[in-house]
Amino acid sequence: MRSITLADGSNVAALGQGTWHMGERAQNRKAEVTALRAGLDLGLTLIDTAEMYAEGGAEEVVGEAIAGRRDEVFLVSKVYPHNASRRALPQACERSLRRLGVECLDLYLLHWRGSVPLEDTVEAMERMRAAGKIARWGVSNLDVEDLEELGPALPDCATDQVLLNLEHRGPEYDLLPFCAARRMPVMAYSPVGQGGALLRHPGLVAVARARAATPAQVALAWTLSRPGVISIPKATTLAHLKENAAAREITLSAEEQAALDAAFPPPRRKRSLAML
Repeated sequence: MRSITLADGSNVAALGQGTWHMGERAQNRKAEVTALRAGLDLGLTLIDTAEMYAEGGAEEVVGEAIAGRRDEVFLVSKVYPHNASRRALPQACERSLRRLGVECLDLYLLHWRGSVPLEDTVEAMERMRAAGKIARWGVSNLDVEDLEELGPALPDCATDQVLLNLEHRGPEYDLLPFCAARRMPVMAYSPVGQGGALLRHPGLVAVARARAATPAQVALAWTLSRPGVISIPKATTLAHLKENAAAREITLSAEEQAALDAAFPPPRRKRSLAML
């Protein structure tokens, strides 16, 4: 089982489960809950969600899925930027906790940067940590310059969750090295892309075919091969979950990495951080 070590020494699964678009349709709820539970059975014990996803609906799905299994899960949720103030963040966190049916989040992230000063968000996060409502805090969709603004609070930031996949390699240029130097893991969301375009790319398909794997497995294996990266794909069927889980067994060779670099060139200059 691949794992990533956080700065506080805690180990978390390198391959977890995302929940974007879950909770949007009532008729899908049973299948989504079943999928999350099956993922836990496969060792995908990190579950990432957010108050934004279906306006709390995804958190409710996660809450049902982890009922009776809380001790198995490393639970991550995210707060809207407009709820990230000293006054609003504690209230937003309490709402997330209620929807999830838990007393404490393992990790609480600022979803992206808004108008609230970062120092206000950090102060609110630290108050929630002191109150035992969250074990750690971190950020999402913040670039190096944003992280530097955290100043003395930077060592307490547990992770930065960003868009990272073969199509979007910008963070490799400076964000990944910056975080690695500070023992701060990076969470890769949408690791297999959106809409299927990445998985149809001839370069990725060729590498996958040569090693009798699926394009999604190779795309996930690529993210997992980046030092200090946690990958959080979403899956809603048992077959898809098993496919994702099997990616942990793939170690890409130097030749395969070179083929992927040729198809998806790594960044040679600073790029603006992409977001979905």
